[in-house]
Amino acid sequence: MDIGIPELIEINALEERAALCAELGLSFVELNMNIPSSQTGTLRARDLLALKRKYGIYFTLHLDENLNPFDFNPKVSEAYSDTMKDAVKLAEEAEIPLLNMHLAQGVYFTMPEGKIYLYDRYEKVYLDSVRAFRDDIDKTAKGKNVIIAIENTNGYRAFQRKAIDILLESEVFALTLDIGHGACAGRAGKADEEFVVKRYDKLRHFHIHDAEGDKCHLPLDEGKTDWRKYLAMAGYRGCRAVIETKTVAGLEASVYVLRKENFIK
Repeated sequence: MDIGIPELIEINALEERAALCAELGLSFVELNMNIPSSQTGTLRARDLLALKRKYGIYFTLHLDENLNPFDFNPKVSEAYSDTMKDAVKLAEEAEIPLLNMHLAQGVYFTMPEGKIYLYDRYEKVYLDSVRAFRDDIDKTAKGKNVIIAIENTNGYRAFQRKAIDILLESEVFALTLDIGHGACAGRAGKADEEFVVKRYDKLRHFHIHDAEGDKCHLPLDEGKTDWRKYLAMAGYRGCRAVIETKTVAGLEASVYVLRKENFIK
């Protein structure tokens, strides 16, 4: 099992992130496309490959959390699909094995009876768009040694579950289990976990961090998540796992716990 670090905003330089990963004895850095310096138009494959050779680490890529190729506006959805294709191209050139993706819930209208999600109301249009995106990206990514793993966030809606199963019909798509998101989302998070575990053969990636109540991304052993169980699951599946704390101090404290318990040497 390879364990990695997230792209921490406390550290500005890409090389410093790579150096910290190597110093901690970990395997990879998960770059984050929400950050300006980690856009596909800014990152260069030759720089990533040079750092890979220098520090003995590699990179994965967390796609922009706003990425929504199913937007009803065709120009908007095309832009997001092109962004995904650019990420796949970079991944192929820079030997990035995995892209991590959130699945947007889309816009909702607040009605007297509650929230009406437009992807639910216009489900056929939404799911047709999902199928078209799947087929398009399958052609782009197939045979290029890159997986796109869909991460749980705050509770999948029924239309999202249908969309995920459609995406998983392609070998290009897989699943990420974020254990802290699951814990913070309460009952919905538990349902997400059950949904992912039922598709166990599609599980490729983990985001590991502690959580308690609504506090997420805590260092390991500072919350109430049974993270050991999930890390063991990741090891059994041969998945990668990112220690997804938000600070250097939290990352170092988590690595100390993992080393003490022999999860890493």
